[in-house]
Amino acid sequence: MTSDVNPLTLDNISAAMLSAAMLSAEDVKSAGSLLYLSYYDDPLFMKIFRAHESDYELRLRAAIREELTTFWHAQQPMIGLFNQQQLLGVACLTEPNTDNGERLWHWRLKMLLTAGYVSTKQLLEKEQTIHSAMPVEQYHMLAFLAVSPKHQALGLGHYLLHAVNSIVDKSPDSAGVGVFVTLDKYKSLFTDNHYQNVEELSFDNVSGYLMFRPKQPALST
Repeated sequence: MTSDVNPLTLDNISAAMLSAAMLSAEDVKSAGSLLYLSYYDDPLFMKIFRAHESDYELRLRAAIREELTTFWHAQQPMIGLFNQQQLLGVACLTEPNTDNGERLWHWRLKMLLTAGYVSTKQLLEKEQTIHSAMPVEQYHMLAFLAVSPKHQALGLGHYLLHAVNSIVDKSPDSAGVGVFVTLDKYKSLFTDNHYQNVEELSFDNVSGYLMFRPKQPALST
C-alpha cells in the first residue's frame, strides 16, 4: 500500500491528517509488510531467525504473519496510524488476563512448521524472561511498534504511542504497559512518553531494555 503513494514530508502532513484506528481485516496484510520492513534489521529478530542463513526472510515473514493472525483471532488491540487510507504505522498490544491456552498451542504448532523449532523455542524463552522481569502482575505488553521506513523522523511514533497509552490508561485490569527495546536510538521515544527503565536483559548475546509505563490516572474535569 505505501509504495503506491508519494512519501509524506513535514511540509504536507499535519496532525489533522492523521488518525489512529483498530486495523480491519483488509489492513492486516499491509501491516505485515510494514512490520517486516521495520523489523528486518532488528538485532533480536536477526538472532532468533538466523539472519546469516539464506531463508531468513521467509522465516521472518512467516513469524510476523503468524503473530498477526494470533493477534487477530485473539481480538488483541492492533492499532493502525493512517493518513486517509494510507497505513503509516502499526502497534500491537497484548492485554492482561489474555487466555493463551488453546490459542497459544495453535500458534506454537504453526510457528514450528514455519519458523522452525529453534526460533520458536527462543521466542517463547524471550517472552517468559520478559514476563518474569515485569514489575507488576497485570499489564499490557507492546509486542510491535513500527512506522513505515519511508515515513520515519516525522514524529509519527509519538502519535502511535499516544493511542497505545490511551488504551492502557482506560483499562480497568491493567497496571501499565511494557516494551522491550533493542536499539538505543528508540529509547528516547519511550522515555519522552513516560516509559521507565526496568532492567537490561540479554538473549543469546543480544541486549535490550525492558521499559514500563505505569497507567496514568484520568484527568479530573
